[in-house]
Amino acid sequence: MSMDQRPTGLPIGMQLDQVARAASRAFDDALAAEGGSRPVWLIMISLKRNPHANQREIAGNLGLQGATVTHHLNAMEADGLLTRERDTANRRAHVITLTDEGNAVFHRLAKAAMAFDTKLRAGISADEIATLADLLTRLGTNVARDQSVET
Repeated sequence: MSMDQRPTGLPIGMQLDQVARAASRAFDDALAAEGGSRPVWLIMISLKRNPHANQREIAGNLGLQGATVTHHLNAMEADGLLTRERDTANRRAHVITLTDEGNAVFHRLAKAAMAFDTKLRAGISADEIATLADLLTRLGTNVARDQSVET
């Protein structure tokens, strides 16, 4: 688009930001209604993918700082959702395991996440979902390309 061509509506970046923020808040609310949060959900997904992971592995999987993960793990352990035990192969690390209560919460949060996804997809055909996924991927590529040029 040249400088002479002005967008006729809200710029796509602003529209995407508004929708992303609204969807993020709504998803957080859906998880909270089931007694969870986004960090708890992400940690649980990480543990389901890699049972008995250590804290460093979870932090790496989530792209979070170790201290942030520690904070959430402490709360989850206090709530009885997980246990931490010394790794016999590396005494400096702790192996983290979901408890039975943690697994029950995971299943509640998974149901909430699936229901939220169904709500998002309402009135949108499978072809439109595929097109949206492609467009979002392309937008992400455009953003990444811009960031690599700037650095």
